[in-house]
Amino acid sequence: MAHIDLQNDLPGIRGLMAYRPDTAKHLNALAETLLRSDDNTLSRGERELIGSYVSYLNDCFFCQHVHGALAGHYLQCDIQTIEEIKKNFTAADLSDKMKALLAIAASVQQSGRKVTSEQIAEARDLGATDREIHDTVLIAAAFCMFNRYVDGLATWAPTDLQFYVNRAPQRAAKGYIATDLHT
Repeated sequence: MAHIDLQNDLPGIRGLMAYRPDTAKHLNALAETLLRSDDNTLSRGERELIGSYVSYLNDCFFCQHVHGALAGHYLQCDIQTIEEIKKNFTAADLSDKMKALLAIAASVQQSGRKVTSEQIAEARDLGATDREIHDTVLIAAAFCMFNRYVDGLATWAPTDLQFYVNRAPQRAAKGYIATDLHT
C-alpha cells in the first residue's frame, strides 16, 4: 500500500500520475521527448534500455520492468534477454558504443560526478555523438528521479513480468503523452 492515499489502485507511476495530473503532464512530456522523439540517433529500444538499466540499478521493480518490456518490444527480443543485459551488459550482444553508454548511465546512477572524462572519450571513440552522450546522461538522471518518485511513495507493482510484456505494444503505440492516465 502506498504511503499516501492515491485515491486509485493503479500500479507504479501510473497511480502517482492519476493522483497528480498537473505534474504528470510535465513528467510524461519529458519521457516522451527523451524516449520516443524521432529526432535522436539512439533507437527507442536503446533509450528504453538505458531507462530500464538505471531502474534496475536503483532497484525500482516497476520502472525496470515497464521499460525493459518496452526495450524488448522495440529491440525485438524477449524479456529474459533484457534481464540478462541488465545483469551483465558487458557480456551482452550489444554494440560497443551501447556498452559505453550504459557504463556512463551506471555512473550517473551513482552520482553525476562519477562520470569520467575517460568514459566520455571511450564512448566518443566507439562512435557516440555528443547528443547521444547528453541524452544518455539525461535519461539516466531522469530515471533516478522517476524511480525515487515511484519507490519513495511505496507504490505497488505487478510481480508477473508477463503483465509488462503484454502492455508494451500498447504503450509503444500510445507513447507517454497520456490522454487517459487510468490506462
